[in-house]
Amino acid sequence: MKAVTAEIITIGDEILYGQIVDTNSAWMGAELAKIGVRVKQITSISDDANHITQALDEARTRADIILMTGGLGPTKDDLTKQVLTGYFHTSLKLHEPSLAHLAELFRGRGKELTDLNREQAYLPEGCTPVTNALGTAPGMWFEQDGKVFVSMPGVPFEMKRMMTDMVLPQLKAYFKTPHILHKVVQTIGLPESLLSERLETWETSLPGHLKLAYLPHLNGVRLRLTGQGTDEAILEKEMQEQVEKLPAILGKHIFAYGEVTLEEAIGLLLTERGLTVATAESCTGGLLAHKLTSIAGSSAYFIGSVIAYHNEVKIQELHVAPETLQQHGAVSEATVRAMAENVRLKFDTDIGLATSGIAGPDGGTPDKPVGTIWIAYADKYKTVAKLLNYNKGRLLNIEYTAMAVLNLLRQSLEPTVEE
Repeated sequence: MKAVTAEIITIGDEILYGQIVDTNSAWMGAELAKIGVRVKQITSISDDANHITQALDEARTRADIILMTGGLGPTKDDLTKQVLTGYFHTSLKLHEPSLAHLAELFRGRGKELTDLNREQAYLPEGCTPVTNALGTAPGMWFEQDGKVFVSMPGVPFEMKRMMTDMVLPQLKAYFKTPHILHKVVQTIGLPESLLSERLETWETSLPGHLKLAYLPHLNGVRLRLTGQGTDEAILEKEMQEQVEKLPAILGKHIFAYGEVTLEEAIGLLLTERGLTVATAESCTGGLLAHKLTSIAGSSAYFIGSVIAYHNEVKIQELHVAPETLQQHGAVSEATVRAMAENVRLKFDTDIGLATSGIAGPDGGTPDKPVGTIWIAYADKYKTVAKLLNYNKGRLLNIEYTAMAVLNLLRQSLEPTVEE
């Protein structure tokens, strides 16, 4: 079955100036994939008639479906409708149902329909109007040479309602599309290059209709296996069989399947085991506690935290011995071990976690340069400390440290986890 492809064109100077972020395209891409349509390209262009025309000419050479957002308002800088009228060699004509909808919309708001807004009910002859249930600008559906062109407002909630109510069902009916499925495997502890080396044989042996993507992020690397086929059940089974081969290759570097964060995976692990945790943070300044408590239901396992940024807080609240700080310093294995052990005792939890380091940009010394960070895990059986060395800038040093502690927690609860 031939793949059905789409291109998304977003229109608006405000996008190019960076005044707003184009969230529409990401949402549209995900929804199109659900009906078996693959997005080939996303293009952002200015409110310029020539740019719009050129973008349409180029998009139709690449895609079966061209989806446009933006430029449908009532003001002079909104050019999309006029450009489409000329592009399809037609003229504007009053669409009575759209006018009635506009009048009702304004009455519901307690306002009179203005002449400027009345102009929005004039649509190109030959298009199929797409009702805008939440706004004043109707969408437009054109068909030409086996291609479908759809113009929608740029306002996200208006566009999403149009897509959901009319555009996606119509596209699914118009095109015979294959099924597109995704399987996501979350990994941590191996950079993209090493993952690729380990997976080379497995990846090379994948059938042609299955493709692997490496998606690095702060938590590690998301592996996304994408499959395309005519029989959804067969495709699902085939992809699952491939995913089930991965634990033998990657071991415990896999921490979850699907769109699950490391924080969520750890929350499930703590909940399943009935364990509680407390944190003692210096360089991370509460970020570790924030990550743990960002998960719904975290009150079942997270008890409390001490942000011991100053040494006096380490001494008074966490009972780190002054001699330890004098002899080894705040950024040391001895200090961070004491912080993890004592915060566990302070809050009477099963686990204590601790961080202490030099996040930067200053504060480093020849012996302990910026990016020198100690983290620790403690339970009633053992204490594990680990030295980190980052050189990523202050905010990233803090972020990476928090994620490293979470992974240390995971490793400590599962002793077979590979480093």
